[in-house]
Amino acid sequence: MWLVIAVISYLINAGVYVADKFLLSKKIHSSISYAFFVGIWSIFNFIILPLDWWVPNLQELGLDILAGILFLVTLVFWYKALHQSEATRVVPIVGALVPIFSFVLSFIFLGESLSERELMAFLILIGGGVLISIKQTKFYLFKQVRERVRGIFGDVLGGIHAEYRPTQRLIINSVTSALFFAAYYVLIKYIYMHQPFIGAFVWSRLGSFLACVAILFVPVWRHSIKESRSDSGQSGNLFFFFAVRLLAAFAFIMLNWAISKGNVALINSLQGVQYVFLILLVLFISNKYPKVSEEELGGGVLVQKMIGATLVSAGLYMLIF
Repeated sequence: MWLVIAVISYLINAGVYVADKFLLSKKIHSSISYAFFVGIWSIFNFIILPLDWWVPNLQELGLDILAGILFLVTLVFWYKALHQSEATRVVPIVGALVPIFSFVLSFIFLGESLSERELMAFLILIGGGVLISIKQTKFYLFKQVRERVRGIFGDVLGGIHAEYRPTQRLIINSVTSALFFAAYYVLIKYIYMHQPFIGAFVWSRLGSFLACVAILFVPVWRHSIKESRSDSGQSGNLFFFFAVRLLAAFAFIMLNWAISKGNVALINSLQGVQYVFLILLVLFISNKYPKVSEEELGGGVLVQKMIGATLVSAGLYMLIF
């Protein structure tokens, strides 16, 4: 049952990510502001606490609040990466790394181990994630590819060429958000192992709310939030934002329930279905509404992404079966 719930949550999230990309590109250009608008509503999760009333002790509350704060910080890096590139590149590269980080952290903190089959699956996941996340590249031109990699990451003794600095920032934000996502999932799994699901979920949302309040104490961030609010304050934008957030909240609750019942790393690895659905969704929107989505999915780019999605799906299959 938890496998089905996890898959449904990822399908919903694919649509949410496309909507988030649109809002970040067209309406709200600050990742801090967007994370604030997403996290501030966490306090309303307390309306479901009476369904299974539970109050944690101080140690349990500390872990819950830490998980909530960690999740909001993760959102900041996630939205930064999503703002810098196309959803069909950011989602796969983050999603391919989250299972890997989850396995490592699960091994350290939860005692899970890696088999040879899982290690092989990781290599396939990385290869598929690279194919999906980068632009169409002529890999047979090894020298050009090598120079591009050196340009992105810089020489050992030199700096990074200005042309590739945006790519470097994208990689840093994507890897950081993937690491933080994995840390959050492992921490929340540990919490669910020792606390009731509804109570732990609600009290962890308090941590996200408190982190949003803390953001307001930084003048630059507070000013950015005010500007973003005035720029996107039209009723149509607000309705669209709230509709997206309701769907995201529904998917988030489903995913957390699945994590509380199943293996956290395996649940993270199920994102392969999300990649395929995301590409199909973006392809439809790009053809139907080209002004809404500006993703590059024509010709060889689409073929490359589909090959990458196939590799990712194959890697996920090896992890699951």
